[in-house]
Amino acid sequence: MARVLKAAVAAAAESAVGFFSRLQNSVSKVRTFSTSQSSLQAAGPLWNLGRLNHVAIAVPDLEKATAFYKNVLGAQVSEAVPVPEHGVSVVFVNLGNTKMELLHPLGNDSPIAGFLQKNKAGGMHHICIEVDDINAAVMDLKEKKIRSLSEEAKIGAHGKPVIFLHPKDCGGVLVELEQA
Repeated sequence: MARVLKAAVAAAAESAVGFFSRLQNSVSKVRTFSTSQSSLQAAGPLWNLGRLNHVAIAVPDLEKATAFYKNVLGAQVSEAVPVPEHGVSVVFVNLGNTKMELLHPLGNDSPIAGFLQKNKAGGMHHICIEVDDINAAVMDLKEKKIRSLSEEAKIGAHGKPVIFLHPKDCGGVLVELEQA
């Protein structure tokens, strides 16, 4: 069961990272064909995608989900950590090559509370991909008309700046970019 879950998470992550790499590469190619006479080649990307940091799963019962990954699957799990600025409590599940982030609402105004009202059993909430320059990524994506859920990056659960990109602009997936 654990191998099947790890394989499913890895396949989803590989697919998502591949999609966004193709998106970034196609944008770079578009820039190359500029009609400007002053330059035949555009500069390289202002920022780069890094590794998949985590896949986040909203759970209706954080203790039960934590016990499943720890006691049934034998994974290393963190203690629950409240992140009030994002309205969640989080538990990280270490998978070796990446992590899963178990999310549970911290209060009724939490965005995860709304997600769980629509998805009673929980489910995949977002993926998180590291970037080498979060500020350049935010500015570049705004220029490309990619919507974000906030105007600027905020400090995330790892203590690093993050920004969430609108799922309608990202192939139907909520994407969190995190400073590497």
